[in-house]
Amino acid sequence: MAESFHDAIVHAVSGWAGVTSAPHRFGGTELRVGRRELGHVHGNRVADLPFPLLVRNDLVAAGRAEPHHIYPESGWVSVPIRHDADVARVVELFRINYERPWADRPVTTANR
Repeated sequence: MAESFHDAIVHAVSGWAGVTSAPHRFGGTELRVGRRELGHVHGNRVADLPFPLLVRNDLVAAGRAEPHHIYPESGWVSVPIRHDADVARVVELFRINYERPWADRPVTTANR
């Protein structure tokens, strides 16, 4: 990979409609769409992304992410970045958060 893991992720995600990038308050780069943070990347080490708790639980159970490294009981996940393949996995999670398929479901007693 010619560019760093960080740069590859930021380049891919910031190319989507409405996505902006800026320095994150705890270091790294934050990616947003409008006022909503999609997540942030801490250098070439880890990406942190917010999800509704039920979605977070599904991602962790499937092995696609880990509970957040500082706030493990929150809806946030952490994804270690160690290999080129991790970049695609992180971008895929950013895409899930960007598209927010859970936000399109009507509210019922089953998914409240």
